[in-house]
Amino acid sequence: MIACLGRIVHVTEAEPRPDDDVSSISKSIDLQGSIESGGITGVAGKDFGGLYSVKPLALIKPSGAEDIARVVKAASRTSHLTVAARGNGHSINGQAMADGGLVIDMRSTEENHFKLLTINGSPYIDVSGGALWEDVLTRCVSRFGLAPRSWTDYLSLTVGGTLSNAGVSGQAFRYGPQTSNVTELEVVTGEGEITVCSETQNSELFFGVLGGLGQFGIITRARVKLQPAPDMVRWIRVVYSEFEEFTRDAEFLVTQKEGESFDYVEGFVFSNNDDPVNGWPSVPLDPDHEFNPAHIPQTAGSVLYCLEVALHYRNNDHPSTIDAAVSRLLGRLRFVERLKSQMDVSYMEFLLRVKRAEEHAKANGIWDSPHPWLNIFVSKSNIVEFDQTVFKKMVKDGIGGPMLIYPLLRSKWDNRTSVALPEGEIFYIVALLRFVPKGPSVEKSVVQNHEIVKWCIKVGLDFKLYLPHYQSKEDWKRHFGNQWTRFVERKASFDPIAILAPGQKIFKRTHQS
Repeated sequence: MIACLGRIVHVTEAEPRPDDDVSSISKSIDLQGSIESGGITGVAGKDFGGLYSVKPLALIKPSGAEDIARVVKAASRTSHLTVAARGNGHSINGQAMADGGLVIDMRSTEENHFKLLTINGSPYIDVSGGALWEDVLTRCVSRFGLAPRSWTDYLSLTVGGTLSNAGVSGQAFRYGPQTSNVTELEVVTGEGEITVCSETQNSELFFGVLGGLGQFGIITRARVKLQPAPDMVRWIRVVYSEFEEFTRDAEFLVTQKEGESFDYVEGFVFSNNDDPVNGWPSVPLDPDHEFNPAHIPQTAGSVLYCLEVALHYRNNDHPSTIDAAVSRLLGRLRFVERLKSQMDVSYMEFLLRVKRAEEHAKANGIWDSPHPWLNIFVSKSNIVEFDQTVFKKMVKDGIGGPMLIYPLLRSKWDNRTSVALPEGEIFYIVALLRFVPKGPSVEKSVVQNHEIVKWCIKVGLDFKLYLPHYQSKEDWKRHFGNQWTRFVERKASFDPIAILAPGQKIFKRTHQS
């Protein structure tokens, strides 16, 4: 999920330089992997957003960290080349692109690391930065009966990609984002150095890279915390007509102790109508269970709210035990009676739930449509105002995709990482996940995203873009606030001539001093 502020852009080809020769660069690097010429129609010149396209000089498929280090060092010997690490291409605004530069396909390194460790009695898994989270899940559960604690909703993302941003889903209220669930990284810095870092070893690099938008290093290995994987999940959706009651219950659930709440808490907004994508039909979990609008209170407005929760359990747990636990938790909530949907699925099915939506979208031909997505962290102090203006007015008819909203706890995030957050203990993630057919509606969606952000700034909301995308240094300074100086200092330490992640448009490449 990525913030979108840009416009639809086809970047013109970068002016050729004397050293822009793929074969000569390939010889100078001495790669163990492979290199191929870039192109605006190739995989390295586009991403999931479908809003930007550029022409890189080359796409490099490294064999491992040594190849990546060679590429970065080779770029540093030129006057202008940049390097972008590309995971599975799910950026929205060209963040993993390098116009006229070198794009590293991290997926070619996915098999380099997969090792179970036990440290002080606790299990961890060493995985490649280019591994997909869905593969980490499948292998850990099938081989060891273990799983990482914190996830994203969509798991066809690379480990290095999400750790460079945060990695958030319905477990983050308990365990924090994915950046709070790694204890060691192997990183190739902007100086081409392969460095192992952790909280106690090269800690400034460790915390800088986590949420660092790829600015300080490329993650080639991560040590991820594991826990025993449950067998099954009771998956439940309940509906609210009033935003204040929805937020009260969501905040209640995420602030309870472990064992006294659900294991997963998310939510979404939907239109109070029968639109098949944006309205009532988007709520039921069971396709055989129709949403009955007769139960909606007459006082309801243009939008309704769905709280989505899940409880983990084991195959040997008695059904009555699960029923009792769910009834006890639901009994404390104020959702609309009879507007509840639930089903029992395996733990794997639950975590891979968006994969099914992807398959459905591909079958319908909409997966490859443009995705002008917008993700924002909004302080609890401003979330009612945000609902009144954005949900109830600006997007009340829906956006052609999910409108997520759920609370997170700041105390579960480490303020030493590079992620920028609103103030206060409770803040909300809002994700407008649009699927838009090609044409004028794409530009219209991009403009609306821009209007939402401009409104947030104008009225003084305490907010931060998640997976941010800005065009000016002033906007980046405002985004990072009092963390900007630290961010700049980390850049000077680990990527002094700004070789890495040029697509973020934070720093400009400089000459070797």
